[in-house]
This record gives sequence, C-alpha cells and structure tokens, in this order.
Amino acid sequence: MQYEFRVDGEVVEVTVAKKGEDWVLSGNNATIMADGRIKFEMSDGTIHFAHSAKVGDTWWIHLSGHIFCIERIEPGANQDQGDASLSAPMPGKILQVLVKEGQKVEPGQALMILEAMKMEHRIVASEKGRISSKFLSEGDQVQQGIALLEMD
Repeated sequence: MQYEFRVDGEVVEVTVAKKGEDWVLSGNNATIMADGRIKFEMSDGTIHFAHSAKVGDTWWIHLSGHIFCIERIEPGANQDQGDASLSAPMPGKILQVLVKEGQKVEPGQALMILEAMKMEHRIVASEKGRISSKFLSEGDQVQQGIALLEMD
C-alpha cells in the first residue's frame, strides 16, 4: 500500500508491504528485533539499526546518528493554496465531528472520525487554520471525495 508521511516538513511517499514477519518499505527490508530495535536492510545491501518511539501522532526514529520525526498524512487531508478543504478519502459514515465552525486548529489535530470498511479513520488538519465551514454532521453518509470541512 502507498502511504504519505511528512518528514521535516516535506511529503514523502512510501510503499509498505508485509512479507512474513518483515516489512518492505519502498524496496528496503525492515525487521523488528527481539530487543525492540529495527534492522533495516537497504536495497544497496547496507544494514542499519534504528530505535523508534511514538509521541502523540509523531514517530521519532533514531537511525545512524540522525533523528527523524515522521507523521503519517491521513487520507482526505489536503493542502491547497489559499483555502484548504478536507474531503472524504472513501465512502463511509461520519461518526464524530470534533470541531465547530470558527474554531482554530493546529496541524495534525483530529477534526472528524469517519467509519469506512468497518474501521475508524481520522480526518486531520494538514495545517494551522480556522474551520470556516462544516458541510456534514454525525450520522451522515458520504461518498469518496465529498468535501467534509473547509479551513481558512
């Protein structure tokens, strides 16, 4: 599956697949060791070990003397020039609306909970802003791509 992550303010796309007990991340193998470290076997044959910790919605990865802060970008979170609108990543039902019109929000803040495919999906703010419009309410059914909220 293809995922988007924010690393140091830049969007990075990563293909993630499970292969037995290991993970394949864009062609690089990752194995979770018994001691909690992550062993990365890179496509060029080099091997690196990493430690990770999750704080809130941010993963802190310590790898080869560097620290990376990584946030997953939830499907449905868009960043447009000017106004930002947030749309449904897939068909589903609105379980919770967590914000009100006029409310100020921070990047990564949960705005809505959408139930789709028997799973709960958080719709999050991609940037700092203010909710200018709320188009749907709890219990509403939505189709993929429908605007849920609009931010200034």
